[in-house]
Amino acid sequence: MSRDPNVDATGEFTRDSSLGYQANHLARLLEAALHQRISPLGVVPGQFAQILALYEEDGLSQRQLCDLVRIEQPTMAKTLQRMERDALISREPDPGDRRLARVRLTPHARALRGDLIDAATEVNAAATKGLTDREIREFMRTLSRIIDNLETAGEQPRRKPDRRVTQPHVLPDAQASTELRSSK
Repeated sequence: MSRDPNVDATGEFTRDSSLGYQANHLARLLEAALHQRISPLGVVPGQFAQILALYEEDGLSQRQLCDLVRIEQPTMAKTLQRMERDALISREPDPGDRRLARVRLTPHARALRGDLIDAATEVNAAATKGLTDREIREFMRTLSRIIDNLETAGEQPRRKPDRRVTQPHVLPDAQASTELRSSK
């Protein structure tokens, strides 16, 4: 019989033994560290996933961005309004369907790519300090399995295939950061 992973050795359910609490705490810490590094560039963590998605494929529709970064349409609409206000994106009518707008990065946002990737790489390196490459890969595999478990259980919408240029969190060294910046 396997032990409940959410219960500590004394049989108590605590924050330290709760997967949800620990994952949420980690996400808040990662967001705060990223915010500290990218806010001087005029970008906030709530915009970061959209910018990365547009680095991967510029000219996506708002619906495509929602699917890729897995946020709801109203949240995306507000985020894109702020990004447009901050000169990070522009919206252009789709030539094939005038009802759709294509979201495009501005030259300013494209110029930030190296600095933004460096910031994310620094945060990930700080978070994984003292871990081996093998431990990081195993953690990422485990994390993906947990996400898949919840998505397939109907807890969240099924995620779309990942279309990342490169994964900054899997690139712990400076050479990898350079490779990512030069990949586009």
